[in-house]
Amino acid sequence: MARYSADEVKQLAADIAVAAGVARSDAEILAGALIDADLHGVSTHGVSRLNIYIRRIQKKLIDPTADLVVNRRRPAVLEVDANNGLGQVQAVKTLRLLEPLAREYGVAAATIRRSQHFGALSFYCNWAAARDMILLAMTSCEPALSPEGACEGFFGTNPIAASFPTGKGFPIKVDLATSIVARGNIIAAHKAGRPIPEGWALDPDGNPTTDAAAALAGTVLAMAGHKGAALALMVEMFSSVLSGAAIGNEIGSMYKHMDREQNVGHFFCLMDIAAFIDPAVFRQRTDRMIDRIKACRRRPGVEEILVPGERSHRKALENRTKGIPIGDETVAELKLLCQEFGIPFAVQTLDGV
Repeated sequence: MARYSADEVKQLAADIAVAAGVARSDAEILAGALIDADLHGVSTHGVSRLNIYIRRIQKKLIDPTADLVVNRRRPAVLEVDANNGLGQVQAVKTLRLLEPLAREYGVAAATIRRSQHFGALSFYCNWAAARDMILLAMTSCEPALSPEGACEGFFGTNPIAASFPTGKGFPIKVDLATSIVARGNIIAAHKAGRPIPEGWALDPDGNPTTDAAAALAGTVLAMAGHKGAALALMVEMFSSVLSGAAIGNEIGSMYKHMDREQNVGHFFCLMDIAAFIDPAVFRQRTDRMIDRIKACRRRPGVEEILVPGERSHRKALENRTKGIPIGDETVAELKLLCQEFGIPFAVQTLDGV
């Protein structure tokens, strides 16, 4: 894949969003979240998603100017209606409301309903870690994962995430789907015409498959079998049931259902580290833990023990210098959007491709 300047692609993504009716400040939030995913090597949640967001805006399935409404409030709890706005934008605005509450009360939580796919959870968790806070985040997703023993999609890949500040220059980042693999990887394989590895998915009849199209029509497998399915259910409880959002296979598909809202639900619990321990002491204790982990005896063939978040931090440093890799399919989508909106495709490859 060719590499492009992250800043140039971010500007282009924001310009395209503005042309589609998104306010400039909101477009900057959206573009920032997408490029952050590409920088950290999570291209399945990066600028490759911009096209579908814009197409849903054009079909009035996403309101680019939606207000964020707090329907129910207690001192440190918010029940939020995203009003079918852009998921990334409404999530960041919710965090901005939660931050002063968490500073005052130590912990603040929010549910969000009537939202969309909102990208990588780690974007929001890292935002909190940079402020000496911890965000526990969950989201429901369009149906993709079957309950244990079933062969039809009910749960989404239903990720759960948290990040923790360190003194090492990067946060510990735990961001995992409750499926064995993020569905975006299967979508990417399908776009590229590649097979998927064995053990990722079942076809619509419940049989193992390596065909990406059959996997998208069928279900992705839960991680760790019944344990992953149980975690998916837990995320559904917090994100969908508690929030009032759509539940299970009632959630609209971003790609398949181009005639109705998604009504995705999210759950945020934001904690101020200073309410529990001095943040400097927390980072020192975390750093000592990391050092002890890295000092453990290594398995054969392992050159270095990495902690969660370290690899993606290194990838971000590399991609910031070399450029973010973008697939030909996504480049073609961006060029078409530019053509439709009369925007120059003013980004250049950084590797001469």
